[in-house]
Amino acid sequence: MNSIGIIANPASGKDIRRLVSHATVIDNNEKINIVERIILGAQQNGVKKIYMMPDPYNMGYRVEDKLKTSGELRCEIEVFDFYKEDTVEDTYKAVRLMNEKKVGCIVTLGGDGTNRAVAKDIKEIPMISISTGTNNVYPDMIEGTIAGIAAAVVASHKFDKEVYSNRDKIIEISSAGQLKDIALIDAVISRDIFVGSRAIWKVEDIEKIFVARSHPASIGFSSVVGGKTIITEDDDFGAYVSIDKNAPKIRIPMAAGIVLPIGTSEPVILNFGEKYEMTTYCRGTIALDGEREIEFHQDQTFTFKISRNGPWHVDVKKAIEVGQKNGFFKVSE
Repeated sequence: MNSIGIIANPASGKDIRRLVSHATVIDNNEKINIVERIILGAQQNGVKKIYMMPDPYNMGYRVEDKLKTSGELRCEIEVFDFYKEDTVEDTYKAVRLMNEKKVGCIVTLGGDGTNRAVAKDIKEIPMISISTGTNNVYPDMIEGTIAGIAAAVVASHKFDKEVYSNRDKIIEISSAGQLKDIALIDAVISRDIFVGSRAIWKVEDIEKIFVARSHPASIGFSSVVGGKTIITEDDDFGAYVSIDKNAPKIRIPMAAGIVLPIGTSEPVILNFGEKYEMTTYCRGTIALDGEREIEFHQDQTFTFKISRNGPWHVDVKKAIEVGQKNGFFKVSE
């Protein structure tokens, strides 16, 4: 049976960066509307079952009730029944269950942080990412119906990996020989410690920025590197820079509506297999895709490397093009 999973993060787009910038807020009612369109697009193209992560806003149940009431629901919706912690642990649990159910595709609604959480456990399931966060580089602005149609093409298992891009790059952060965590887009070393919000946004506390991709048209820390060099998702390398107050400054879009002059060193390329080792001289944190995740103390050693061990990321347009060329959307008489 063709099935897909949906991870809709009710907390995406609500961190401190929304308060200190001019970011668009996609509320949970709009997320429900997007999920409805994903399901309608998917079910009309062969998806028979939808698995959803439970959440405190009960988005899955609200969507099911609304589509049943309107008479539009043709597939089965199952909201996972597990104890909700209302933290990122819910995402981890849902993705693991989707792995067990062998869903054909996972569609996420969130920002870089949400997708990073999904990527940590997704294994071989392809992913479609819809942007509903604050500073987004990894997910795209995709209409829900189109995302649902593309998910159906992938979940049909008729086209293998021709509808995917390469595996995504990640930044792997290790300490004492053990993998500590990953980032999809950027890892930022900061002298700031865990105080208040987990979202990082104070440029004056930053020391180094590592990126898997960078572009001046991005928003956030990857655009700091993007101001000096462009690194695409297809390049088999990443890079890092050091913040340098004495270097010539470049105007960088750090948040929605906020452009700041920032000076950095020249980017140092990190090819696959190469490692950067850092020993800390003070307390601080490492922020992963915009959120402070790793707290460190003086004299700890961390290793950073770029690899292509990330998730399979669906190219939505390519998936639909492949379906069109192979008659996937023809209606049987």
